[in-house]
Amino acid sequence: MAPGDLADCFALLERKSGGTTRDGKPFFRVQFRDARRTATAMIWSDGAWYADCQSKWKEQQFYKLRCLYSESPQYGSQLEIDRIRLVEEADRAAGFNPDEFFAQSRFDPREMLADLDQIARREITQPALRTLVTDLLAEHAEMLLVMSAAARNHHAFPGGYLEHVLSVTRTAVFLAEKYAALYPECPVDKNLVVAGAILHDIGKILELEHARSGAHYTPAGRLIGHILLGRDLIRDKARTLPDLDPETLLRLEHIVVSHQNLPEWGSPIPPHTLEALLVHYADDIDAKYQMMVQALLDDRSSRSAGDELSPGREFTARDNALQRRVFKGLPPPAK
Repeated sequence: MAPGDLADCFALLERKSGGTTRDGKPFFRVQFRDARRTATAMIWSDGAWYADCQSKWKEQQFYKLRCLYSESPQYGSQLEIDRIRLVEEADRAAGFNPDEFFAQSRFDPREMLADLDQIARREITQPALRTLVTDLLAEHAEMLLVMSAAARNHHAFPGGYLEHVLSVTRTAVFLAEKYAALYPECPVDKNLVVAGAILHDIGKILELEHARSGAHYTPAGRLIGHILLGRDLIRDKARTLPDLDPETLLRLEHIVVSHQNLPEWGSPIPPHTLEALLVHYADDIDAKYQMMVQALLDDRSSRSAGDELSPGREFTARDNALQRRVFKGLPPPAK
């Protein structure tokens, strides 16, 4: 759909959230999506759809819409609903296919998991630490193959967990080798950097429940979080490895606990070792880079042909994970 189009379409109701205006009037912000982009419908209390939205519309259900599509420089893609109903089995004949509504990794999950295992076996020279990492990968392989890295912000699609962790690990290997060469008088332990990079998000196995439609927090995820859940998984495995050095385990736990750096991001303590510092920044850049790429891709998919760099379109909207307008470039000079 292009701005100004009134059309019938199928969409997944991804999120429904309530709020109130400054005057105290209730409303719902409803986000519909397909595999490539999301559009928001504002449902006001004095509108025709408020009662149905409140009582009948459910997240993760498919709907057939007749709607007017528009774009706002501030709020992004918008829908004004004219008609709406749940998708029916007969809609398949009109082109509805639920498999087309879910994003997934561009890379093969089995290949990514194999690459991660190979890196662990090649780069971690301490036998007990290597066994800890490879055993955890093998024991949770079935889950790792389908996991998202997050419920929303980054790599939030099946296969996204492995895509993110593999990328973080490759960056961490590069950083460890770079700084080991720059500061030989204060060497970084590449064994710990690699192990920490591979396991930094392992707690998301327990934090999130993973489905084709996206990830959702488990009770343990909301009450404890993936950092402490991951630390517990590592401790449980370490108890089966009597040859694992206690200080090595302590330093690995610190990498996991500190990898998000700030309390508001989930870490109770910032990095206090060279290895933890490298893993934190490898993780942070990978997550934020993917967020920015996704903001650009979402903006591109929501624009009309030839409209991407027209005047007033130099920036994306702010409705992205980074909550900022990403610069796309200047429009070409007028002819």
